[in-house]
Amino acid sequence: MLSTLLPAQRLLDRTQTLDFLAPLLIRLYLAPIMWMAGTRKLAHIDSTISWFEHGLGLPFPELLAWLAALTEVVGAVLLLIGFATRWISTPLMITMLVAAFAVHWPYGWSAIADPNSLFANDRVAASAEKLARAKALLQKHGNYDWLSSSGRLVILNNGIEFAATYFILLLSLFFTGGGRWVSVDYWLKRRLSTG
Repeated sequence: MLSTLLPAQRLLDRTQTLDFLAPLLIRLYLAPIMWMAGTRKLAHIDSTISWFEHGLGLPFPELLAWLAALTEVVGAVLLLIGFATRWISTPLMITMLVAAFAVHWPYGWSAIADPNSLFANDRVAASAEKLARAKALLQKHGNYDWLSSSGRLVILNNGIEFAATYFILLLSLFFTGGGRWVSVDYWLKRRLSTG
């Protein structure tokens, strides 16, 4: 048994030469998400400030709105190039925690309402009937085939799922950094250690 596992383990160990791919792909995944969130806030900064103040009840809404928006925009650029990856991960994680607890927490886990989900709450369970009625109305009075041609109709639950996922990915980058070969962090560290 051990003689079979050792060659397999050696083969598995060789894949570590590609360990730079994980942080690179995480960065490339998160960068456009942060960019879109931040630029949307900046494009409508007055509405963002109002939402932070009246919708979320956050203290210092003007300051926090600007900090959140700029953190996401600057963070997107830094993640994209892999510069100051561990440094920017921290304020981005804080932003995700604020989003999870101030915005999404009351709705439970699921981002999309799926009554069959392991984490379905009463709100999600009630969405099945609402979605069925909406589909029936659209099939009878609307152009349902056209409306659903880009994907199936769903009900947004707005739970913490996405914010929690982004937080975990950022936490991973906090510990690993930007990765080898394709991050500015790697080349700066390498240059500073040889210089």
